Amino acid sequence: MKLSDFDFDLPERLIATRPVRPRPAARLLYATLTAIENRLVSDLPALLGPGDRLVLNDTKVIPARLDGRRIRMSDQGRTEAKVEVTLLSPLPEGAWMALAKPGKRLREGEVIEFSADHAPRLSAEVLAKIGGEVKLQFHQTGAAFDAGLEAAGKMPLPPYIAALRPVDARDNDDYQTVFAAKTGAVAAPTASLHFDDGLLADLAAKGVAFTKVTLHVGAGTFLPVKTDDISAHRMHAEWGHVSDQAVAEIAATKHAGGRVIPVGTTALRLIETAARSGAIAPFRGETDIFIRPGFEFQVTDGLMTNFHLPKSTLMMLVSALMGSDRIRQIYDHAIAENYRFFSYGDASLLLPEG
Repeated sequence: MKLSDFDFDLPERLIATRPVRPRPAARLLYATLTAIENRLVSDLPALLGPGDRLVLNDTKVIPARLDGRRIRMSDQGRTEAKVEVTLLSPLPEGAWMALAKPGKRLREGEVIEFSADHAPRLSAEVLAKIGGEVKLQFHQTGAAFDAGLEAAGKMPLPPYIAALRPVDARDNDDYQTVFAAKTGAVAAPTASLHFDDGLLADLAAKGVAFTKVTLHVGAGTFLPVKTDDISAHRMHAEWGHVSDQAVAEIAATKHAGGRVIPVGTTALRLIETAARSGAIAPFRGETDIFIRPGFEFQVTDGLMTNFHLPKSTLMMLVSALMGSDRIRQIYDHAIAENYRFFSYGDASLLLPEG
């Protein structure tokens, strides 16, 4: 298949720059292979019931965007220059891979200071430049690093939001799920942003079960597909964990004939990675699974997800689940009905079996 098969015209006015409050007040496009309904996220208890299991990604987004000053010593003395850093992925012993702007002027051995006013100290040394990324060694580790990052960092909003407005304090809450627990993501599992404690309680009262897995979403989720032949695209790797308990819960639901519905493409990619043998199994490690039309799903019976970028791997994933023709009909409906798109936008509940 070609990249152009997943393209569509999206009016810029439909790109959401703020989420709806309260969270479950967002719109929900309920779609099967034969029906489309305009609902609200708060309607989920009416659309799901006993026997259904939602799979939630409990990763926690770190404030990965840092404004720093590059320190350079020369014969003329100490000089400083501004540099913006976005953390990408942790490495052993306090090192991180990161993006830096401007990155070309950085040199190995230079120090970048990130500390905000009156904040705990946070600084790092440039160890290497690898491709378009930099390897940083932070001088602080453990609790000291966490405190420094919390004070100096900002939420790493997706580029299509950051291009329209600056990050602010409200994003610290808006861009974090209410069940976030395992620190490590640099992007949110955005379908989960629609849940609050009240909605979770209502679903539980209806008999809907929950399973938590962890996939630390990386900035690679926003990378564009650059090959016209999509089979030549190589996915970024992200670290995930499916526990023994999660496996037992999902297997029990499948055995009982219930529906397993991941909340978000990240949760879906992870459980399908863990089920490549044909049955769900414990998993811990990196996954670069690329789900596109022709993919055979092993455990997924539906998906709750937001509306995605044209020509993205996420468009390919929902096309694999619902069929390319059907997903185009669903997206045509969403645009005609002015659904809000992307990370802070509205949601869809996609059920290929009705």
